[in-house]
Amino acid sequence: MEEANQATMTWRKSTRSNGSGDCVEVADNLPSVVGLRDSKDPNGPILIFAPHAWVAFVECLKGRASGHSSTCAA
Repeated sequence: MEEANQATMTWRKSTRSNGSGDCVEVADNLPSVVGLRDSKDPNGPILIFAPHAWVAFVECLKGRASGHSSTCAA
C-alpha cells in the first residue's frame, strides 16, 4: 500500500458539515489509499484505508443510518 504523505493528500469535508468544527476530513485523491482525519487536529493521526475497505466502510455506515442493524464485516 502506498505511504500516506499528507503533502500529497487533498483533504475535504462533507458538504453536510455545519461549520461546528466537529468534522472528519477525507483524502481520496491517491490511487491506493484513502485517508481519514479529525478536522480539529489536522496534524494528528490519520486512519488509512485501502480503497475497497473504504467503500465497504461507507456502505456499512449508510446501511446503519437507514436502519439496518446488520454487523459490518471487513
